[in-house]
Amino acid sequence: MKLNHIFSALFSFLVLFQLQIVQAEQITPLESEADSALLLNQLVSVKSTSDKKDLINLIAGSNLPQRTRVLTAMQDGDLYYTKADEQLVYAKTHPDGYEISAVVNGEDLGVVGSRKVRKISINNELRTVLRGVLAELAIRSEDAAERLAAAKDLIRSPAPEFLAAIERAKAIESNDKVLESLNIAMAMINLKSDQQVLRLEAIEAFRGTLDSDAMSILAAMQLKDSDGNYLEKDELVRESSAAVLSEMRGQAKIYKLLENAFFGLSLGSVLLLTAVGLAITFGVMGVINMAHGEMMMLGAYTTYVIQLIMPNYIDYSIIVAIPAAFIVSGLVGIVIERGIIRHLYGRPLETLLATFGVSLILQQAVRSIFSPLNKSVSAPSWLSGSWEINGALSLTYNRLYIIIFSLIVLLLLVFLLKKTFVGLQMRAVTQNRAMANSMGIRTGWVDALTFGLGSGIAGIAGVALSQLTNVGPNLGQSYIIDSFMVVVFGGVGNLFGTFFAAMSLGVANKFLEPFAGAVLAKIFVLVFIILFIQWRPRGLFALKGRSVED
Repeated sequence: MKLNHIFSALFSFLVLFQLQIVQAEQITPLESEADSALLLNQLVSVKSTSDKKDLINLIAGSNLPQRTRVLTAMQDGDLYYTKADEQLVYAKTHPDGYEISAVVNGEDLGVVGSRKVRKISINNELRTVLRGVLAELAIRSEDAAERLAAAKDLIRSPAPEFLAAIERAKAIESNDKVLESLNIAMAMINLKSDQQVLRLEAIEAFRGTLDSDAMSILAAMQLKDSDGNYLEKDELVRESSAAVLSEMRGQAKIYKLLENAFFGLSLGSVLLLTAVGLAITFGVMGVINMAHGEMMMLGAYTTYVIQLIMPNYIDYSIIVAIPAAFIVSGLVGIVIERGIIRHLYGRPLETLLATFGVSLILQQAVRSIFSPLNKSVSAPSWLSGSWEINGALSLTYNRLYIIIFSLIVLLLLVFLLKKTFVGLQMRAVTQNRAMANSMGIRTGWVDALTFGLGSGIAGIAGVALSQLTNVGPNLGQSYIIDSFMVVVFGGVGNLFGTFFAAMSLGVANKFLEPFAGAVLAKIFVLVFIILFIQWRPRGLFALKGRSVED
């Protein structure tokens, strides 16, 4: 052996010995970049598996900011060193060799040939160690969300080498959700044990939880092979798993009902937003506006355009889009009312045909400007993801915010109609147009303002719809029939009736879909409304007034 190799091995031993003393004394902070380089570069010189295991544990126990990346790269086979100066580097494949960067300081070292670098080799034993320390680093992160995600990863890939890390993490964990996931992960590992006691304890640990992976593994214990024999041979374990599984499924059914109710309320909120503008338009003016869906479409395209204008501020663009969509759709509605509809009052069939023609014109205009292809609107970060209550119930943030948003819009509209002078005039025209006209109220101005208000609210509905589906020329056509059903069922012009009808029809649809399918569920709801209108022609909560009675 050459003399320089002997000195190199001796120096490596002394460094490892010193670092072990540091770790034993719990002095983990590394004072400088030189100390970091000294520790990390031992990955180049250390060759034996046992020494590499010790070094991996030392790196994991240190406070190196790049420790997770280094160990992950080592596990994935992306950790190399340069042959010329034995510098530790990250390497990515490149047509001309490898694109490398320094591990210690992150410096980009360019592209080198494949003969210029050598991989830090590992074997299956080291891969097992790396999996364990990386799991422990993840479940001991300062971020609770990262710890929860890591714990759920352990549930999906349980392995005995994670037990010690889970035990240490449980001892210091304060977040209830993370702690529950760690307990489930430990139970998943112990369920594979040869000891009956550990397996029974693991099954009992699942009681009260609703983790889908746990339910799947308990259900698998009840399966039989082709000869009719249970795959789970231990009868006591099988019976215990069946009892816990039955309890978990019972709880899951309850939460499934709650989830269906939530999705029904979210659908009802969408229907409320799409129908509330139509309700005041129809109630005040008696106009069957078939272009109402296109007002929603304009609001959705306004959201798309605002995002094109503010590409670096997606989180705030939707806040700007709400008033912008209201103004754009409201102005278009006023133009339609002043240009066409005011000449057709008292002739409902002609207004129906005229507004249907307007809807076709608006659809074609959008196709000419934006193309017939659907456009995707990016969701803000605060609308993405879901609020996971347990393994059987999670509420998506976009639908949750739409429920809140629709209620806010409804309350603002009620305030406008009940507490403002403009609202007083609208209600007067609704109850008795002739009397309101004789009292000096400019009913034509009220009609234009009302139509613009209804169209503006439809534009706001388009903003909400852009977060649930793609934006396209036919967006409004999917909701116009449902909007009319909500208005007629609730009572024409009655906002409380519109709210009740939208929520009840949304919930009814979601509870019928699992049994009848989406199409048949809508058909059943439509048949119900037809029969209901035969009994109460003016809906659940009909407006009162002489003109209405007449």
